[in-house]
Amino acid sequence: MLLLELFWSFVKIGYTSFGGLSMIPLISAEMISHGWMTASEVSDIVAIAEMTPGPLGLNCATFAGMRAAGILGAFVANMGALSPTYTLCAVAAVFFDHFRDNKRLGQIMTGVRPACVGMVAGVVIDLALVNYMEAGEFHVPSALLGVVDLVLLMKFRLSIPVVLMLSAVAGVVMFGIMGL
Repeated sequence: MLLLELFWSFVKIGYTSFGGLSMIPLISAEMISHGWMTASEVSDIVAIAEMTPGPLGLNCATFAGMRAAGILGAFVANMGALSPTYTLCAVAAVFFDHFRDNKRLGQIMTGVRPACVGMVAGVVIDLALVNYMEAGEFHVPSALLGVVDLVLLMKFRLSIPVVLMLSAVAGVVMFGIMGL
């Protein structure tokens, strides 16, 4: 019964929040109302979820489910939190498969694809402005590190974790030891 209650709690959270920080009050209310956690424990879970990689809502679901019912609880809580995503993807897949040869869908996708690329390009530009500018000036060493990372990823096909580790080491050397 506990697993079903846990699943249903996170289904409600998944369908009534928009992910991220908006999930925290709902998670807190569900955990406290069921007696699975205290307010202090919820606060600890949120702090841990913020520090770990991955989406905040799923991290909270994992830790809260683990606290309430162990590993199976973590799994069930995540499945509940992800239920809106699964539902939307399933519905989209059915419609996409049904209308695959539809002329209008082809026109819609022809418009959507470039928009997606444009949005990604916008994020890249925003990140570049934040990461390659320092005190209002273009920071050449940071940009060079970015170019080297791009070459390592694209030409030498190094994995992202390897490039991140190499960049971390380069950051310590370049910006810590050398003071660039």
